[in-house]
Amino acid sequence: MNIKIDKEKCIGCGTCVALAPGSYKWSEDNLKAEAILPPGDELQTIKDAATACPTLAIAVEE
Repeated sequence: MNIKIDKEKCIGCGTCVALAPGSYKWSEDNLKAEAILPPGDELQTIKDAATACPTLAIAVEE
């Protein structure tokens, strides 16, 4: 599985980090989200967090 976050689209709202903390984290500057690889959440949780992104900045490839 591969998780890609478009840094240009990410607005740092934190929804992905809140919904799937085992797969998404804050960047070092705490302004953008980053993927944790390998992800630590169930596939459906990862997808739900990606779908909840208000800017659709997350792509999940199985």
